[in-house]
Amino acid sequence: MFSSALAGLGLGLSLIVAIGAQNVFVLRQGIRREHVFVVAAICALSDLTLIIVGVSGIGAVLQAVPWLVDVIRWVGAAFLVGYGVLAARRAFKPGGEALVADEAQGLDTALRAHSTDEERTGHGTSATVLAPTRTRPARSTLTVAVLTCLALTWLNPHVYLDTVFLLGSVANTHGDGRWAFAAGAGVASIVWFFGLAYGARLLGRVLASHRAWRILDALIAVVMVTLGVLLVLPH
Repeated sequence: MFSSALAGLGLGLSLIVAIGAQNVFVLRQGIRREHVFVVAAICALSDLTLIIVGVSGIGAVLQAVPWLVDVIRWVGAAFLVGYGVLAARRAFKPGGEALVADEAQGLDTALRAHSTDEERTGHGTSATVLAPTRTRPARSTLTVAVLTCLALTWLNPHVYLDTVFLLGSVANTHGDGRWAFAAGAGVASIVWFFGLAYGARLLGRVLASHRAWRILDALIAVVMVTLGVLLVLPH
């Protein structure tokens, strides 16, 4: 059970950490300190729902057609290795996707500039009135943040392939440990989204370079390929 939970944690983190629109949105909200808890909770609860659907739904199919386990094992392994190869390719030859960190860094810089202006002009000068409109980005409403988060989560076709089919399929190869695997993946979602949201100000600076994203993609590649190989080894 413990090994299944660790496998779920590893695969869950590997799938979630990959650069994507959802993570960038969570990062931005964290840096701007706007509706941070709500956004992180929506992402985590959505992931937990999809994990449960994947494990229970795919499990019912596999019970009816047992030979599908081996097919899914090899398909899942091929997907994981392919996913890892793409991550390795991004690590060795980064593209424009790494530039999303620059936007986060820019937002962080703007917020720090605003704080500096307030400290410098907060002694009775008329410049105090102009400082917020000059540096601070417009604050989004809770409704806009929630709708945007839901759209980025549920309208992304990859989330169904990764979380429902792939993660659910791999979980069912663990037999009686599939729910331990699902629990590990669920913990990965909670830790990642809340960690990303509340650690965003630090991460915005740390990930504001191509090198940082290349290292991250390299780690993803190693984990994904390793899990893919282990999936087809004799149990």
